[in-house]
Amino acid sequence: MTCLLLPVLAVSHGVLAEDGKHDAIEKSLKKALPDLEIDKITPTPVSGVSEVLMGPSVFYITNDGKYLFQGNLIDIKTRENLTEERRKGIRLAAINDFGEDRMIIFPAKKPRHTITVFTDIDCGYCRKLHKEIDQYNDRGITVRYLMYPRSGPNSRSFDKAVAVWCEEDRQQALTDAKAGKELPKADCDNPVKEEYDLGGLIGIRGTPAIILDDGEMLPGYIPADRLSKSLEVRS
Repeated sequence: MTCLLLPVLAVSHGVLAEDGKHDAIEKSLKKALPDLEIDKITPTPVSGVSEVLMGPSVFYITNDGKYLFQGNLIDIKTRENLTEERRKGIRLAAINDFGEDRMIIFPAKKPRHTITVFTDIDCGYCRKLHKEIDQYNDRGITVRYLMYPRSGPNSRSFDKAVAVWCEEDRQQALTDAKAGKELPKADCDNPVKEEYDLGGLIGIRGTPAIILDDGEMLPGYIPADRLSKSLEVRS
């Protein structure tokens, strides 16, 4: 287990977290980390340690308020990554809250699974994945796209993503752009910046990044047939 240990300065001592009594911990964290918003504090299976949710990030704090940990909490007996299980729920909730009206969706006719793909039009493996979009759909996989131009705002990739959103037929525009067709630069009301920010918040570092319907994140391109078999095994 890799874990980063961060001393929390100027916090109180003797803080208890059991039985939902988190007021002192919250006060300590806000004093030490005033710019971070605390969403939830809950006990963990580890005696003397509580879990802290700050947006999409999971931290751990000792109940005396002295130390904040960031890393993976793993049950040695079951080998379950407890932190990743929490992250899965956070990712899925964040994406679902974002809303399908701000996604470009390629629906399966007989849907069995839904994946959400953070994509960059200029990413080679993103283009490879999209070439198989019919194969994903034929296997019952609905693909929801969110834009994540890796070069960030004010870049050609970002402008291409905006241009796709400004087209009336966004599905066809995305397919054309991924095939190398240059779309006219456009300016319209679009969610590309919000999509890019969402990706950063939930830990996207590269594209394509596939979020499964249970919130698990799979980095990189996965062929339609292999992904379909994997999803069927999970269900």
